[in-house]
Parts: sequence; structure tokens; C-alpha cells
Amino acid sequence: MPEGDTVFRTAARLRTGLAGKTLTRSDFRVPRYATVDLVGDVIEEVASYGKHLFIRTDRVSIHTHLKMEGVWRVFHRGQRWTKPAATARLVLANDEFEAVGFSLGKVQVLPRDDEHTVIDHLGPDLLGPDWDAAEALRRLTEYPRRAVGLALLDQRNLAGIGNIYRSEICFLRKVHPVTPVGDIPDLVALVDEAHRVLGKAAHQPPWRAMVYGRTRRSCPRCGTPIASQLLGEDDADRVSQRERGIYFCPRCQPRP
Repeated sequence: MPEGDTVFRTAARLRTGLAGKTLTRSDFRVPRYATVDLVGDVIEEVASYGKHLFIRTDRVSIHTHLKMEGVWRVFHRGQRWTKPAATARLVLANDEFEAVGFSLGKVQVLPRDDEHTVIDHLGPDLLGPDWDAAEALRRLTEYPRRAVGLALLDQRNLAGIGNIYRSEICFLRKVHPVTPVGDIPDLVALVDEAHRVLGKAAHQPPWRAMVYGRTRRSCPRCGTPIASQLLGEDDADRVSQRERGIYFCPRCQPRP
């Protein structure tokens, strides 16, 4: 699933092609919004929050989420699309550019005043201008016995981290992903690391993975073969999540 850095850069590309320009075409290929017509509206801004993306006019906010396979592409008008037309779920065009959302996991059209309902439950946006490390720390420590690898993935704690960066952040802090949040000696440093890592990935791509997806390859720090395992939700008070692989160095990140 695309993570916060990917969505952040996607918003930047869409901003270049759409912001400040008048729509000459809007084609919602989603039954619920098939009759929505935004032709004549001006795209005021494009923004991201965690893994959520918003395209705003003066009237509405178009909310999209990439989920597992979604992607936005921006083309010059008349340019051939690089993905099958059958997978296009939303097309927004002006006199110069055509933005196409392929295989989008979610498409919503909301009144601008209702946009907050999509993100009210989320933690602070790691890439947002109002990033609040103290609030992220407060949310993480609400469940001190929860594995940090699960806590980092929970968007209600801090928004933007996915499967790749939770492994990378834990590796950089020499913390095993199954370590309970309350047992981490310097949780403030881990939160700061999360902010730094996602910021670097967003502003200075590409991020070169040190442990993610590198099972049995040498640890870049000590040379020990990287290990992997599944980590599922084990706290009955939280919403269950599908098990996903975590990657770590058994020597640099000893299991608690």
C-alpha cells in the first residue's frame, strides 16, 4: 500500500497540473457520483493528510485513497494514458492537463465543511505543516503493552506510516517491532525518527530500504542476515488488522 510519502508527492504532481485551473471535464466513474459535474469549477488546492488525498474547489472536496493498487497520473491533453482506461475511476481535466485516478480504493465528494469527518479520527500527519509530536506520543502511550510495530501502523496514532517505514524506523532505533510501546526507553526519539524518515522519503526520494523486503540479506550495520515474521494485532481492545510482514536484524534489534 502506498505510504504517506507517496501520497504527499502525488498531491504535489496533481497540484502542478490542476491547481488554479478551471475544469473542462470531470468524469466520476463511480456509481454514487456518476452524475457529479464540476465543469467550470476552479481547483483551489490539492493536499494530503497521511494516506488521504484531497482535491478542493470552492464548493467541494474530492477525497481519494489509493488503498493497495491506486495511482494518480497526470497527462498532457491528448497524451495516451499509460494504464488501461477500464481501471480509471476519476478523470479531471483542464485546457492543458488531464489527471486520471486509476484503481483508486476510495472516491468521495464532500462539501468543503465536511472534509474534517474523513480525518478527525487520525493522529497527527507526519508530513503536515502542523505536525504535533507531543500528540503522537500521547496517542502511542495510551496502549503501553501494544507492540510498537502495530502501534506505528495504526493511523489513529500518527498518520502516514505503512509497512515499509515501520520496519525501517524500528531498525534505525534498534528496537524489535514486537517490543511493547511502554518498554521502549526513548519513545520521543522514535517518534522524531518517524518524522525524519518520512520527511526524507517525501522530499528526497527515493528511500533506500535497509531491512524491508531484505530477508536473509546482510544487515547494513552488523552483517547479520535480516529476518522477517508476521505481526498481527493481539490487543482485543483495538480493531484487528491483517497480519503483515515485519523485517528486522536479530542482532541489532534483539527480541524483548
